[in-house]
Amino acid sequence: MKRLLAASAALAALAALCFGLTAQAADGPTLTRVRDTGVIVIGYRPASLPFSYLDAQLRPTGYTVELCDRIVAAVRSRLQLPDLEVRRVEVASATRMPLVINGTLDLECGITTHTAERARNQAFSLTIFIAETRLMTRASDRVQGLADLRGMAVASTIGTTSIQHLAKVNEQQDLGIRILGGLDDPEGFQLLRSGRASAFLMDDVLLRALLAQQGPGADDYRISDQALTVEPYAIGLRKGDPQFKALVDEVLAGLYRSGEIHAIYRRWFESPLPSQGLNLKLPMSAAFRRVIANPTDSPDPERYR
Repeated sequence: MKRLLAASAALAALAALCFGLTAQAADGPTLTRVRDTGVIVIGYRPASLPFSYLDAQLRPTGYTVELCDRIVAAVRSRLQLPDLEVRRVEVASATRMPLVINGTLDLECGITTHTAERARNQAFSLTIFIAETRLMTRASDRVQGLADLRGMAVASTIGTTSIQHLAKVNEQQDLGIRILGGLDDPEGFQLLRSGRASAFLMDDVLLRALLAQQGPGADDYRISDQALTVEPYAIGLRKGDPQFKALVDEVLAGLYRSGEIHAIYRRWFESPLPSQGLNLKLPMSAAFRRVIANPTDSPDPERYR
């Protein structure tokens, strides 16, 4: 009898182990860790309006943050963890991707362009926005492209595709541009405001957000008509976890299918921003409308032209 009970206990333990391994395989490493710890970690940017910034109560908010909140709700439901803790970690341009790659962040909820080069080290969600890089200069300067800035100082933000593009074109065309790097976009813009730089190269939506914060002083600057690059934004994810990416993509695709993404977009791009009162008045681009109709996670800029 004792042997029978012992054998039954051993079989029960083996079954529990097999069940646990099966659940882990079904959920993948991210969801398994979230279930085990009861914590999901998201990265946010403190001053990247309207995607990710701090509100009056110093809580992260914004377009990308709202999308990530929807994903967190789906994780709560999937894992049946109503008390799931959301741990928020401030990131910068230079730290956001390393923190995804080393496993510190489960979701990077700021402003990150999905490129083929970056995809070698981390994964990305479906595209959530499409920007274009442009030059901001003083209104009195007639600048359209980088060739107009030969031999001058041009600012951008460290750790961005914009500064990479600037360095590449500067070398290829032998422009002799002196590249200045800001730790974040406001610091990069300050290099232009202070006269240390003749232009600031950054994504157009971020340039518009910076100008919206200048009040009447916005008229002192202009954004070039010519777009230099196409930038598909996505939520950063850990590489090698297709189960978690599938969950993230399904949440986003669901918002696209239902049309709810349009209300979310209007809240952040065509209405006064919470705690800011600024309105970017930026209609949804035709390129992003095409993504909503046919969701994609392509890093190829040509896919969005």
